[in-house]
Amino acid sequence: MKRNLFAPTDFGPESIEVQVSELLVATADHSDAELDHSIGEVLRLLRERLQMDVVFVSEFVEGRRVFRHVEQSPGVKVIAEGEGAPLEESWCQRVVDGRLPQYIANARRDPAAAPLLQGLPFPIGTHISTPLILSNGEVYGTLCSFSFEPHGQPNPEDLNKLKLTARLAAQRLESRRQARPMPASVPDWSLKP
Repeated sequence: MKRNLFAPTDFGPESIEVQVSELLVATADHSDAELDHSIGEVLRLLRERLQMDVVFVSEFVEGRRVFRHVEQSPGVKVIAEGEGAPLEESWCQRVVDGRLPQYIANARRDPAAAPLLQGLPFPIGTHISTPLILSNGEVYGTLCSFSFEPHGQPNPEDLNKLKLTARLAAQRLESRRQARPMPASVPDWSLKP
């Protein structure tokens, strides 16, 4: 059997792994706007290659899951950047704490996921999610993707692509945090008449 050395799964120039790496590494030392643009491009690439309807980066902030970067199929607007909801109610938290698997081929048939579909304003077919973990072990949030219909031929290898992207994205997001250090203390300002 003859093997193609540049097949997408072999890390050739067209592989998603190489393209994601190039997009994120190229912006490592640049502005927030460039990083936001490159993350948007990475999410678009993931959405297209994984054949998903929605891909997003969420951040866990003060008990909430907040959508920081969102890429959706043309004409689809089911979530928006900046929106959030209680973390405990999210699929993201359930993936992080193990109540949901990272790869769900068909959410309608998954015993843990199917009950969660009720009440959602949109359908979920295939769902793939992985934590974004910073170098100190802190969970920043998740990199999630889903399609409205289950994929006909599920590919568990898609989870590995998402995990690789999550590792690279976490490094870039962490470098952004380090570039903007938090103040040592919050000033105590008050208004007096």
